Amino acid sequence: MSSSVVGDLGRLQAAVVDCRRCPRLVAYRQQVAREKVRRYREDTYWGKPLPGFGDPAAKLLIVGLAPAAHGGNRTGRMFTGDRSGDFLFRALHAAGFTSQPESFHRDDNLRLRSCYITAAVRCAPPANKPTAAEFDACRPFLVREILLQEHVRVVVTLGRIGFDAFLTAWADAGRKLPPTPPRFSHAAELNLPGGVTLLASYHPSQRNTQTGLLTAAMFSGIFGRVRRLIGRTG
Repeated sequence: MSSSVVGDLGRLQAAVVDCRRCPRLVAYRQQVAREKVRRYREDTYWGKPLPGFGDPAAKLLIVGLAPAAHGGNRTGRMFTGDRSGDFLFRALHAAGFTSQPESFHRDDNLRLRSCYITAAVRCAPPANKPTAAEFDACRPFLVREILLQEHVRVVVTLGRIGFDAFLTAWADAGRKLPPTPPRFSHAAELNLPGGVTLLASYHPSQRNTQTGLLTAAMFSGIFGRVRRLIGRTG
């Protein structure tokens, strides 16, 4: 991994944290950080956009939707501090992509192994629903990550929105799309030009996991498939 790529990625992460492009999201994330919720009353909330994080030479890229108001917006790390993250990091650890099975806070010494986690939108949105304009404003960050993460061989998108957002960013990065528009379904697999495989998964939201739409076995199957694909491509 060249030092220039690491530096470029660091500068991108800093730019994400400093972003104030979307007034609605800025106001909401700051309001949540001030008002908090009772169970986290003693916590100091991050209250800023969340950069992607992980291995600069990752072979696996994970793309989610947006930070949770009292999860990532509180802890300062993607998928950290809520039930979705608990479900995700257990599966990643079992597949060998993390140094520990739980992610508590941005300073808890968690390390990702050949894995990088990011999202389509970097600020916690009201009702967990970014607007189309907010997706558009945030997309250049994901496009830049796609261009910088040149070792990626597998992309796992979480949820239909993450799936669609990644494909739009992939095209904006100048990468070719299949001639037939892909359709989202759990475990759908799509070969993208350049030797990259896209795997779709249901989002590990509390609603999906509690209703059984996404089970631990199903999620484990996704990352088992990632391991086989990475092993095949080297």
